[in-house]
Amino acid sequence: MEKLDQQEKRSFRRRLTGKASRKDLLLKIISLCLGTLLWYFVVGEDQVDMNIQVPIEILNLPANLAISNNFKKQLDVTVRGPRSIIQNLKNRNLSRPVDLSTAEPGAIVIKNTKESIPLPQGISVLQLQPANITLTIDRLIQKALPITTVTEGKVSPGYVLDKITLEPDKIVVTGPQTVLNPARSLKTYVINVNNLNHSITLPVHLNLPVEFIDLIGETVVVAKITVKEKMITKTIRKIPVNARESSQSVRIRPHTISVVAEIAENLIRDTPVPAMLFRAYVNANDIQKTQEMPVMVTGVSVPGHEPITIKSHKPLQVRVSPVKKPQPKKQSKKKKAQ
Repeated sequence: MEKLDQQEKRSFRRRLTGKASRKDLLLKIISLCLGTLLWYFVVGEDQVDMNIQVPIEILNLPANLAISNNFKKQLDVTVRGPRSIIQNLKNRNLSRPVDLSTAEPGAIVIKNTKESIPLPQGISVLQLQPANITLTIDRLIQKALPITTVTEGKVSPGYVLDKITLEPDKIVVTGPQTVLNPARSLKTYVINVNNLNHSITLPVHLNLPVEFIDLIGETVVVAKITVKEKMITKTIRKIPVNARESSQSVRIRPHTISVVAEIAENLIRDTPVPAMLFRAYVNANDIQKTQEMPVMVTGVSVPGHEPITIKSHKPLQVRVSPVKKPQPKKQSKKKKAQ
C-alpha cells in the first residue's frame, strides 16, 4: 500500500514538472521573439544621421533676476539612430533644460553634454555645438525712457514743422540693470517730412537696439506731425478807414492807416493787394462834432491759411468830422413879388 502511494506521488510530480517546463519554454520563446523584433527595430533597421536644433529652455530663474547678455538660444545637434525613431524626433518637443533656481548676479558657464538632452532610447549624439554657453545674470529693474523723434527732409516752401508729438511719449521698460542704466532715451526710425504741406498722423516703429527688442519686442507709437504756414511780420500801408454805425456822412482824416501784422507768407504771395486783407474802422454813431476816435483793425479770415495777427497800427486815432447837409437856397424878394 505504501509503495502504491509513493508511485502516485512520483507520477504527480512528473506531470507537474512537465507542465512547468512547457510554460517556461513558452515564455522563453516569446521573449526570444520580442528580443528579435527589438533587435530588428533598434539594430537591424537602417541607421541614419540627422541634424536637429534643440532650443535652450531656461527654468526657475528668480523673479528679481534677468539674463542681460545675448546668447545662442539653441543647440546644433547631430544624432544617429533607427530611421523610424529619427523621423519621430520632429514631432517631439525636445529642449535643453537649464535650471537657474540657485543663480546669483554674475556670469554662469553652462556645459552642454550628450546627456544634457533627453533623447529617446536608441538615439546617440554624434556632435553638439556649442559645448558651452555663458549667461550673464543681472538684477531686474524698471525704467521709464522718453522717446525722441528722428526726422529728415524739409517741409514745403512757405511752411514750417511746428511740432511732433508721440503717443505714448515714453515707455516703461523692465530689464537687466546693466542694460537699462546707460539708456537715456529710445529713438524712432527716421520720419521723412520732405515737401510736407499739411499735418498728418501716422504709426512709427522704434529703432531699438537688439537688447531692447528682446525686452519689449517690436514697438510702434503714433506720431502726430503738425505743419503750419510760415508766418512773417509785414507792414501793410494805405488801408482805408471806414465809419460804422453812422447815420450821417462823416469825414475821416487821415483816411488810411498802416498796419504791422503777422501774416502767412503764402497768403501775402497770393494776394495782389495786401491792404484787402484788413478791415479798419471807427464807430461814428451819432457823432455831432469833430473829434478824435480810436481805429479798430481786424484781419480777414482766409480759408486754408493761418489767421492774421495784428501787432500794431498807426495812427491809433483819426479825426472824424460830421458832414453837414447843404441848406436849400432861399428865393429872392423879387421872385416872390412876381
